[in-house]
Amino acid sequence: MLNEFKNFIARGNVMDMAVGIIIGAAFTAIVNSMVGDVLMPIIGMATSGLDFSNLFIALDGKEYATLAAAEEAGAAVVKHGVFINAIINFLIVAFVIFMLVRQVNKLKEKEAAKPSAPAADVVLLGEIRDLLKK
Repeated sequence: MLNEFKNFIARGNVMDMAVGIIIGAAFTAIVNSMVGDVLMPIIGMATSGLDFSNLFIALDGKEYATLAAAEEAGAAVVKHGVFINAIINFLIVAFVIFMLVRQVNKLKEKEAAKPSAPAADVVLLGEIRDLLKK
């Protein structure tokens, strides 16, 4: 059973998937930083200083100046601003992945479009045919 597990782990697909997950986790940190530190301030400036991450509804009915203040008071909050940021992150990640897959597909199409050299037996048969014509 241990050998079967080793064989399963050593298969190419499992290793490729593991590498993909690790790279994906690192890529997520990059995208989160890009959205939180670069895009959201620009969007906030364009929308007169609106900070999506600070949009919330306190379910206890009280007014709080910030999300941190509501959480510090122990109020149950609906963090729809954080949800909006998560949607923006998802859309950016999905778009980047789409662009990568699109480029990979274009490369595959170029490789498929290249005519491959005829097989050795086809070349040999062509030579025999040419000799028989003489």
